[in-house]
This record gives sequence, structure tokens and C-alpha cells, in this order.
Amino acid sequence: MSYDRARLPDPVTFYEEHRGLKLLPGKLWRTTRCEFHEGSDSMRVNVRTGAFKCMNCQEAGGDVVAYLMQVDGIDFVMAAKALGAWVDDGRPAPANPMPFTARDALSVCAFELSLAAICAGNMAQGVALSDDDRARLCTCANRVQNIHEWITR
Repeated sequence: MSYDRARLPDPVTFYEEHRGLKLLPGKLWRTTRCEFHEGSDSMRVNVRTGAFKCMNCQEAGGDVVAYLMQVDGIDFVMAAKALGAWVDDGRPAPANPMPFTARDALSVCAFELSLAAICAGNMAQGVALSDDDRARLCTCANRVQNIHEWITR
């Protein structure tokens, strides 16, 4: 099995039809909402390469495979298969050297929830969250949600 980049969907088709994002009119880089922190009009997408960068939460990647891996919390092979770019050519699939286990999921949740607890404690003491803190808290919630969806599949 192997990866065939040529089989990836066109970036505009991927983001608009597969992910349901509306890319605003533009040239090479177009604006849309960010699925990582649900921010409106904060993510930029390169319509030629599929690269993306959120100007708020700073999530970024080089193509639609990276996007799918990050937003859905899946590995490279799963993302490539989901996008139709994984071809059965008779060769064995590469081993996933570090599979994401349930223990890993609990570890990530523990870290993210401790961050949320710190934010809650600060707010209880009257400390206002900065924009960066709010963005990181949204990222935290998104990661926990992705793990929940991964576990319940």
C-alpha cells in the first residue's frame, strides 16, 4: 500500500464540500471559519496546496491530509484513506510506530483538563482571560471533543 498525493481532492472541494466550510472570495489564500476553535473568519486556506493557518488559535498544516489528521485526531494512513489517496499496490502498509492508544487519550485529556481547571481557578479569582488564553481553552475543548469522538466510533 502506498500514498498517492495525486489522488487527493482539490483543496477548494475538500474544504467546501467535504468539510462544509465556506471559503470567502480571494486569490491564493482564502478566509474561512476555524473548526479547531470554532472561530469565525480566522483561518486562511491556500487553494493551491491545501495548506491552512488559523490566525487566532495558530493551528496550521501543509495540506488537506494534515488538516484532516489534526481536526479529526487521526493518523496519516487513516487520513489518506479517508481522502482516497491510499492505494493498494500489493506492498505492505507501513507500520504505525506510535498508535494513539486509550492511555494516550487519557493522558491528553488529563493535561487539557488541568489547563481548563487553571483557567477556571483564575476566573474564580477575578482574573480575566487573555485572548490567547481563551483561544487555548477553545483548543483544549476541541481536543477533548475529538478524543471523545475517537473513543465512541
